[in-house]
Amino acid sequence: MSTITTENGAVDELASGPQLTAADRCDSCGAQAYIRVVVNNGELLFCAHHGKKHQEKLSEIAHSWHDETARLFEDQRA
Repeated sequence: MSTITTENGAVDELASGPQLTAADRCDSCGAQAYIRVVVNNGELLFCAHHGKKHQEKLSEIAHSWHDETARLFEDQRA
């Protein structure tokens, strides 16, 4: 399940949708991306670390915030 936060702050839980894959890489460091941020000029992809690092500033300009970082903990729950 993914969380999408829109520019007005609404959060939607998605059972399915545009999932990030291992081919999606962080724009900052090249690690696997778990966060997609849509802004005016396109989209940015971030690993969990860089997504958290830039979240405060990007939330001011983001149209949507797609966060799949919960997938990092799925193996630990099983």
